[in-house]
Amino acid sequence: MAQHATAGRRYLRAFVSGFFVAVPVTVTVLDRCAYVARVEGASMQPFLNPEGGSECDVVLLNRWSVRNYQVQRGDIVSVVSPRNPQQKIIKRVIGLEGDFIR
Repeated sequence: MAQHATAGRRYLRAFVSGFFVAVPVTVTVLDRCAYVARVEGASMQPFLNPEGGSECDVVLLNRWSVRNYQVQRGDIVSVVSPRNPQQKIIKRVIGLEGDFIR
């Protein structure tokens, strides 16, 4: 019985130490490289949320390319809303600096 309790403690100790390594690594990756965002609403239809309805799409947003200013036409970007700074909006890039849009 004591041997079984020792194995349980070892398992718990390994889990806790792994947890304290995995959480900071995951937070750093999500903060610096990419993060997951939900897309709600009709502004990106039909590419995202094609059905409309109550379900929303989930996307992985690449922070690295934006940090190096490697945004191209057709990319989907997330920005802070100019009307509500607490909200992020997701839009498709249709023009770059110097382009004329009709």
